Amino acid sequence: MTGYEAKKEEALKRMKKLGVFSGIIDAFSKRGEVLQSEPPFGACYTLSEEQAERVKEFEKEHDALVYHVIHEFTNFGELENFLYVSNYPDEWGLDHVDIRDERAVAYAYNVDGGFADMGSIGIELTSAGGLKRTW
Repeated sequence: MTGYEAKKEEALKRMKKLGVFSGIIDAFSKRGEVLQSEPPFGACYTLSEEQAERVKEFEKEHDALVYHVIHEFTNFGELENFLYVSNYPDEWGLDHVDIRDERAVAYAYNVDGGFADMGSIGIELTSAGGLKRTW
């Protein structure tokens, strides 16, 4: 189990490793603001109040820290993919291996269906400095 500051430091390491735009990292570092990458180019925007509330609920339920959201529209619904740091530091090394291999464990919330699932997703840096889900 670990505290907020350790998770925040870990989140910043991951964001740098992912290569996201420095403004995204600054927003999180200085204000604790979680931004989302939007389709089609992965440009980043502020979360709506409703989205921010879902992030807070997830963080509270899982004692995790969300550092970025990948928003997308699929043939099975509108998804919000929460990239997060778990409360288990012994897992963080494996998370770095995943990032190196362009994947991450994420919480995917289906806005249209109201259901969610945790699992690995493929991720890739976009030309706009955000992220997109590849699988």
